[in-house]
Amino acid sequence: MRFTTKIALVAASALTLSACSDTAAESVHVVGSSTVFPFAKVIAENAVLANPGMAGPLIESTGSGGGIKQFCSGVGPDTPDVANASRRMKASEFEDCAANGVTEIVEIQVGLDGIAFASAQGGITMNLTPEIVYRALAASPYGEEQTAKTWADVDASLPAEPILVYGPPSTSGTRDALKELVLEAGCKANESMKALKESDEDKYDQICTEVRSDGMYVDQSEQDNLIVQKISNNPKAIGVFGYSYLEENADKVQGLPMNGQEPTYENISTFAYPGARPLFMYVKKQHLDAIPGLREYIAEWAKSWDADGPLAKIGLVASADDVRAANVAKTTDFTVLTADELK
Repeated sequence: MRFTTKIALVAASALTLSACSDTAAESVHVVGSSTVFPFAKVIAENAVLANPGMAGPLIESTGSGGGIKQFCSGVGPDTPDVANASRRMKASEFEDCAANGVTEIVEIQVGLDGIAFASAQGGITMNLTPEIVYRALAASPYGEEQTAKTWADVDASLPAEPILVYGPPSTSGTRDALKELVLEAGCKANESMKALKESDEDKYDQICTEVRSDGMYVDQSEQDNLIVQKISNNPKAIGVFGYSYLEENADKVQGLPMNGQEPTYENISTFAYPGARPLFMYVKKQHLDAIPGLREYIAEWAKSWDADGPLAKIGLVASADDVRAANVAKTTDFTVLTADELK
């Protein structure tokens, strides 16, 4: 089930959209990542306050993959102007965009986040590593049958409690980042897996990133707050979600260390925490001059993502100074993403 949150209804007008349509939306339409959603909502609200007469943007939480798919469906008033993502656009998605006429895409890194592992306040605690997480959650760890039922089955130093992890679904950018930053990192620590990658990359990907489906890893919706709720009600469960949700719900949940590093702002900003990742938005440049408020909405991001800005107050981790400066420039010059950059 897709959970959708609307900030404002979108209406149609007689404004001409240069690409292929006689009408265009009267307000900005944003889709995508549930992790980026809370930040996008604040940006939308502040952009309206800063620009009297601007219609409230429509912000939808659809998941990174679903949002990019909508974004790439074409150009026109019935397609989104912006797609938020908690992982980078894939080359295949870029190709889909081009095939559907979305030929000018601007990629803007809005900040950093971390894939936090957490439990209820006072609940189960453990020191995790990517290898432990991989061995606990992989469908076939290192190509072998998955037999671990408790955390102690994975590592004798861990609690003898049943493995129960609530995490993001396959359509989520958080799930993609979990695979790449944690599961694969734990898998490729094995020498035989390194060799397999050289000989059979498809099999390597399957072994290293496929998550078990026997009920010990439970897919939740795109809404990270639901995962927070699940683990808050079960002290023996672990949840996987964006760091901002950990900070927002610090009275209910506690972060679990990875490689001895706590999921904190500082550890994510320096990438000391293994689950640190960049967050993105993709702007349809072909809509810039046709959608009222789109430029203003993008400009509001650049005013808000510093370490002491309003987004930091709700959990966004600021990018490094040089990265932030480069992306501020993109909010005014709208440099177009190329296929080579995604290789």
